Parts: sequence; C-alpha cells; structure tokens
Amino acid sequence: MTEASGAGFSQSLERGLTILSEFAARGPVLGIADLSRAVGLNRSTTHRYVATMAKLGFLQQDPDTRKYSLGPKVADLGFAAIGSLELTGVAAGHLQTLSDETGCAASMAVLDGPDIVYVERRRSRRAAGLVVDLNLHVGSRLPAYCTSMGKVLLAHRDPVALRPLLDRMDLARRGPKTITVREQLVSALAKVRQAGIAVNDEELAPGLRSIAAPIRDREGHVVAAINVAVQLTTWTMSVESVVNRLERPLRRAADDISSQLGYRRSNS
Repeated sequence: MTEASGAGFSQSLERGLTILSEFAARGPVLGIADLSRAVGLNRSTTHRYVATMAKLGFLQQDPDTRKYSLGPKVADLGFAAIGSLELTGVAAGHLQTLSDETGCAASMAVLDGPDIVYVERRRSRRAAGLVVDLNLHVGSRLPAYCTSMGKVLLAHRDPVALRPLLDRMDLARRGPKTITVREQLVSALAKVRQAGIAVNDEELAPGLRSIAAPIRDREGHVVAAINVAVQLTTWTMSVESVVNRLERPLRRAADDISSQLGYRRSNS
C-alpha cells in the first residue's frame, strides 16, 4: 500500500479503495486471503473492510465459494463515468457516420466480467434506416458469449483471464443458433481473433445478425468493440452477403477510432 499523510487524508478510505482496485489488477473473483496479501493487512482487518463494502453494495459474495466480486454500486459509478470517457467522445462521430453510411444501428461496448456494457449507440439519420429495436441504450448489458461485440472482446482476452470468465458463463440458448457448448465457443473465439471480426448469426435473438470489430488503444490493447446490426425481416440476404456489405465500412470506422486513440498498426 502507498504511504501518505497530512491533513484531510483518510487511511481507512485509502484501504477500501485499494481493496476495490485489486479486482481490476488481479481478477474478477478474489477471496479474503487473496485480498489480505495484496493490500498488506491481516485477514481480520481485511474482512472488516470487505464486509462493510459488501453491505454497501460495492462488493458481493458468492454464497458457495465465499469469494467476492465487484458489486452493482461499482457498476453504477462506472456508468456515471461513461459520458466523460475519451473513448466515447472519440467514437461518437465515427459511429454516427457508420450508421448513416450503412443504414444500420451502430454501437460500442466494453467488457464487464461475463457481460458487455453498451457505452455508445447511434441510429441512422436516413429516413430508410434499418432499425433494430431491442430496447438497447447506453448502460444496457448483454451476455458476451452470444453477441458479436462480446465475442470480439472475449477473443482478445489473455487466455489466463478468459478462463475464469468462461467459468462464470451460463451458455443458455438465446436464439436459434446460440453456441451453448464451451469447446465450440473457444473454437469460435480463436477464429474471431484470427479474422479480426466477429459475426453474430441469430445467436442473441431470432432474426438478428450483427458484425463487430475491435477498438485498440495506443498500446494495441483491445479496449472496446463496435458493431452494426440488421434484422432478417429487413435484409433477407445470406450471412456472407451481409458481411461483404458491412465489413469494409465497419473496419474503416474501427481503424479511425483506434487511430484517434493513438493506435498505430505495425508495419512489420
């Protein structure tokens, strides 16, 4: 833990925030022993802090494993910060252009545990825009495994970090083509990582298709994903035709956003 002193400094608050920070640094699920070692406190003191934060909703405990994960209050704070993120500010105009060009709803999401969270969403200003109405908006959450943006984000996770995420997923059937077998999902994610895009063909809901691409920061890390989505009632063409029509503008938008965030593709 860091040393600090002076008027107005609260060591108790520092300790609580340090405990919360460990979930971002070390993993989504941690036990008292893990946290005690990480923050340099004995188990009894650590448990007192953790129990307080759990009571306030900043942490939540699994009744079976007795381990802790971040609670809904942390997500609420994250949503409040979304509007000020550099990421969304950079992406907004590019997503609007993508939506206007394709006539499809264009969205951006980030990974939060086994789910994706929508951080930006734009609809086409064209009169004949292809509306996909799933009541989605900034802050909406969907399971990552059955969404195109989720598959992009999972595909680019480190294998060590991906494994506990998959352990937390109930691969329930959401659409007629949902992947419900873990080995098949892992294989699909490997193909997404290689191709650089993910396609969702009625995996989330009947009649819904989407295609997604990654957004990278200046270090090349995948920090978000963007997609465009269509309804089969509007576009009756094959999956291949949908990809052929949407892939180029989608990749261009993703490249433009990533470039503005400082990412430079290696020439090697």
